[in-house]
Formats: sequence, C-alpha cells, structure tokens
Amino acid sequence: MFSLMKLPRVFTINQVPKVFHEDGIISGYRHPRSSATDCIRSLFQLTNETVNIWTHFVPTWYFLWKVVTVVLMQTAWQDSFIWPLVIFLLSCCIYPLASSCAHTFSSMSARARHICFFFDYGALSFYSLGSAIIYSAYVFPDKWVNSFFHQCYVPIAVINTVICTSLSCYSRLGLPFLQYNHDIVKRFPECQSPKFSRYLRVVAFAYPYLFDNIPLFYRVFLCVGEGCTDNDTNILHYNHIAFAFLTGFLFATHLPERLAPGSFDYIGHSHQLFHVCGILATHFQMKAIEQDMVTRRPWLLEHSIPITFANSVGAALLCLVVNLTIIAFYSLPLLSAPVYKGKKKMKGPKKASAKVGPCC
Repeated sequence: MFSLMKLPRVFTINQVPKVFHEDGIISGYRHPRSSATDCIRSLFQLTNETVNIWTHFVPTWYFLWKVVTVVLMQTAWQDSFIWPLVIFLLSCCIYPLASSCAHTFSSMSARARHICFFFDYGALSFYSLGSAIIYSAYVFPDKWVNSFFHQCYVPIAVINTVICTSLSCYSRLGLPFLQYNHDIVKRFPECQSPKFSRYLRVVAFAYPYLFDNIPLFYRVFLCVGEGCTDNDTNILHYNHIAFAFLTGFLFATHLPERLAPGSFDYIGHSHQLFHVCGILATHFQMKAIEQDMVTRRPWLLEHSIPITFANSVGAALLCLVVNLTIIAFYSLPLLSAPVYKGKKKMKGPKKASAKVGPCC
C-alpha cells in the first residue's frame, strides 16, 4: 500500500534550518516547509518524528476511553466527588493529543513549529493542574488534610500553571512583541541560546511537578506513624514516581543519542523514550489515584475540604482560558510577521541553507 503513496523525502541535519535541529539526531528530518498533507503522509513513513507522534496519539484514545467510562458508568456529573477525576482524565487526553499534533505539523515552517509547541506546553501545564486538583481531592496524607497548605494548594497550582506556560513559551520566543522590526523576523532566542532555552523549559516543567507532588512525596517517603495513609496504593505511586523521574532525566539529558549521534535517529532516541515513560507514569498515576479515590472516599467525605465547582472545574476552566491567552500572546506576532517567500524544493545542504535561512 505504501508503495502506491508518494511519501515525502527526508533530509539530514545540514539540510534543514537550525531551529529544527535536535541534539544527536543527524538524519530523518522532514522538509521544513512541508504542507499539511505532507505532514500527514509522513505519519506512514519512518522519520525522526514518526515514533514521537504515535507514542502519544495511541494513548490518547486509551485515556479518552477512561473518560467515557467514568462519565457514563459513575454518573460523574451527579457526584461532585468524581469531578477531579474527570478533570484529570481530560488533561490526560489533551496533553498527548496536543503533543502528537505538535510533532505532526511542526515541520510546516519555523513559525508553525513554535506555535505547535506553544499548544503542547499549554497542554502539559494543564495536565499539571489536573494532577494538583486530583491530589488535593484524593491523595493528601491524613495529617495534612484540611491544613492551611491544603487550602492554598490548588490556588498555588493555578499560579504555577500560568508560570509554566509563560516560561516555556518564553524559552522559544522571548518577549514576542520585541522580536520584530518592520520587515524581517529576528533570530529566535532558541536559536541564539539553545542550551539556555532548554534549561528554562526543564525548570518550567520541573517546578510545577515538584510542587504538585509535595503531599505525595511526604506521604510515601517521609511520613511515619499515625495519619500517614500507608496503604496498598503506595506501590502504584512508587511506580509513577520512578517513571516520572526517568521521563525528566531523558528530557534533560538527550540520552542515548548524545553518546552516539546518528545511531538513534529513527528508533530509540530520548524523546521517544521520554514519551513512552511519560505515558507509563501517567498510567500508574491514574491507577493509584483511582484506588485512593475508592478506598479513602468515606473518610475524605467526612474530613477533607469539600469538592466544589471553584476548586475543581472552575480552577480548570480558569487555567484553560489563561493558557489560551498566553498562547495567543506569543502566537499572534508570529502569525502577523512577514513570511519569507522562498522556494519550497530542497536539493541539498547548500541550497537548503541559502533558501530557508539559518533559523526561520
């Protein structure tokens, strides 16, 4: 079947602009001015993005099935205690779907690449808020339930989400309305300082994760004695934490491709492993939370902060609106900037460099 399809050509690192370069990845790049059709066709050929796309697209349907199951079988809209679970599961659907779409269409242009990943970052920060909402509802150790920290936890998580989206978008573009003069697009900060941009993104995502997990880390690693919620669910939490830290390690280090550039271009590079470990971490997180929700429900309904619209659905909607506003703030200057009208066809490294430019 694939022999009947005209699949797009792939290129080496020297044939694409710098903004598309990935550490340790030498070949398998798609055309930096692909059409939307070419991007979709590339799903069915082996490029350095193919596995990235499918490792998040397929799990999206698994989490969507979980949402439908909860909504239909547990009458979620009639039981406010289940609202945090629905929000969390929706965030689990949104972030892999946004990621797979970002990786699919990011080769349409440098501008499109930035905008695609702005949505990816916003989806990840929304997932971090979903985690905070559900931790507040079901995971807090008995000792901390109804404490001052518990009462402030979700509002702080909302603020962290805004900071996360802002910092991660800033890491790609800087301050968007200062990046342009009258007729040309200046170099993106990611091209000028790629290491700084990468470190900034690591901090942007590591900080909300560490904050969200303060009650969980205390519960499973530090708390001893009465009120520590030491139950069978903790083994699932351990699995989640292990995969989550492995996910962060792979994202930050770009291993193994940095040790053997070119050897993992298509299969086995860090971003693919990062996707797989991230999904596994989310799976174990979901299982642990579901078990906590069921086993602790009677006690939490009696002792914990009541679950209301404001500290669950309202917080999620506020986060969604603010994240979309931030994404629009960074995207509109890119959409309104003059577009370079060069030839689309690429024949080799020199021609690609001359026609497409060093960064955009």
